[in-house]
Amino acid sequence: MNRNIFLASVLLIFAITNAGAATPATSLPEAPENQDALFSTISNMDAALFDAFNHCSSPDQLKKHASYLNPNLEFYHDKGGVTWTRQDYIDKTRENVCGHFRRVLTKGSLRVFPIKDYGAIEEGHHAFCEIESGKCFGEAKFLIVWHHSAGGWEATRIFSYGHQAIH
Repeated sequence: MNRNIFLASVLLIFAITNAGAATPATSLPEAPENQDALFSTISNMDAALFDAFNHCSSPDQLKKHASYLNPNLEFYHDKGGVTWTRQDYIDKTRENVCGHFRRVLTKGSLRVFPIKDYGAIEEGHHAFCEIESGKCFGEAKFLIVWHHSAGGWEATRIFSYGHQAIH
């Protein structure tokens, strides 16, 4: 698999990958009432989603990662194409990401916007780094649409785009 396709696959999987250790979506926080609380909630969701993603070699962590994703998740990746379900995303993450690289959020890049009567949009920038060497090899922008319901928060759409190599 060439590096661009691998990077694209990794970025695709990053959003839906590592299930297991994360808190299931059914026990996630209530919808916050103000922008600071919303930012805090979504920032914490991002941290939990990607902590599980970064440790997805563990089946429990991969399961945890999946728990943050809607079963009908749509994952859009500029290099890898579209994945139409959580299961497909998890399968690709298991194959292409787990044990190979981890996602690192670029400090200060996270922005959160409310969606009336639905949830929030999260956008930011991140890098991907090899697990074995720690060397970061790629970076991209991302956008996650979070839905809040009585059951908690879950990602319904993930966009990963603007991928480029880090030299």
